[in-house]
Amino acid sequence: MPRSESAGRINSFLFKHIKIWGLLKIFWKDYQKRLSNKAYVAYNLIDQCSIMKGDTMSPRKAASDELTKEAIITVARDLFVKEGYAAASMRKIADILHCSHGAIYYHFKNKAQLFYEMVEADFQKLNRELQNVLAEPAESNEQKLYNILYRYIEFGLTHQKHYELMFLIKDDDVKSYLQEGPSKSYLHFAQSINSLSPKPLSIKEIWSIFLSLHGFVTHYCKSETSFEEVKELASSHVSFLIKAIS
Repeated sequence: MPRSESAGRINSFLFKHIKIWGLLKIFWKDYQKRLSNKAYVAYNLIDQCSIMKGDTMSPRKAASDELTKEAIITVARDLFVKEGYAAASMRKIADILHCSHGAIYYHFKNKAQLFYEMVEADFQKLNRELQNVLAEPAESNEQKLYNILYRYIEFGLTHQKHYELMFLIKDDDVKSYLQEGPSKSYLHFAQSINSLSPKPLSIKEIWSIFLSLHGFVTHYCKSETSFEEVKELASSHVSFLIKAIS
């Protein structure tokens, strides 16, 4: 058989199987979507049956009863901080909110997605804070550098539960969800510090500045000390760091 004819048959064979594989993938995605919808309906039916049987001690809300993502995230954050990722569950979140399980799954596919979206939003909030500082007018680069370091401490101690999940949670199950967010935030932080510093800084020096800020925030997070209680000490700490790199 000529080589060109053989190659043509092989290409035709591969094309047909690739096309079949593509159709199978579409069918599988559609099946998963239908299965997810059935699970959502089933959760609501279970809760409705519980109410019909006389379980009126804790009336539950359906997915349409004004339950928002923000409300779910607020409860989930408290539960993750208090019990850890592994011990917290979608059932516990639903119980605290007095809603059906289907109402939770209506907004989040599973606990992993809930945690990921929550922490990603927290890192975006930190990034916006840094961007706001950079956009604000300042008398000098040193003043802007001071503002960045000071506002980092302010963010951490003003949003302590956010900070704990962003940087302090130790569950092995969530390590894979805490890579992209921290890396982007630190890169933005490092570039800003280096551009505003009066002299070029090494990677180790920038990392040491971050660790010093992180240590300050962590220390007072553990004792649940508010930013207002230590803002003068925070100012002194930031001034010390700037002198160290000047």
